[in-house]
Amino acid sequence: MNRLASITFSGSQFVGPQLVGLLIAVSFAAGLNVYATVATLGLLAHTRWLELPPGLHLLTNWWVIAAAIALFAIEFFADKIPAFDLFWNAFHTFVRIPVAALIAYNATSQLSPEMQLLATLAGGAIALAAHGTKTAARVAVTPSPEPISNFALSAGEDTLAVFLTWLATQHPFAAAGIVAAFLIVIVVMLRWIVRTITRAFRPFMSS
Repeated sequence: MNRLASITFSGSQFVGPQLVGLLIAVSFAAGLNVYATVATLGLLAHTRWLELPPGLHLLTNWWVIAAAIALFAIEFFADKIPAFDLFWNAFHTFVRIPVAALIAYNATSQLSPEMQLLATLAGGAIALAAHGTKTAARVAVTPSPEPISNFALSAGEDTLAVFLTWLATQHPFAAAGIVAAFLIVIVVMLRWIVRTITRAFRPFMSS
């Protein structure tokens, strides 16, 4: 019988629903900025603020943390360049979602294969929702002639990714609640999100 996967935070062990809350928030954060999410988790674990399950111990390696911080620095600027940010986000469809799914998979390695698969699919789906909404919002804002709105939106996404990751390690239920509210809004706006993304990339798909 598989033991319930667990993570220890500041001396308190989080299992079951608390672990679910953590993964929901971290998956959403990864969909916004995967490098910020990985760097935050790695730094918190490396400084003993939390103890990750065995499957995620690689995140505490300084090389992984340094690489995540370096890539976060690159994304910080690349994601704020109008027009270029659309291609950057399109490319990261193949980075943010798989990494979020992989984090969920490794964090639940002690669960049954069925539950681990469910966690993996859920992590990827939540990251996809965040990533898709981010991309659609960027498509809507990019045509704006002034650069402030694009910069502010990107900075807000970066901040939210770090904040959600940190909050999930302290108050996983609160973090999951915030993500649930975002997901409800995303579901309501799903039609607009799909239409906006499709319209933006249709010229490239038809060429």
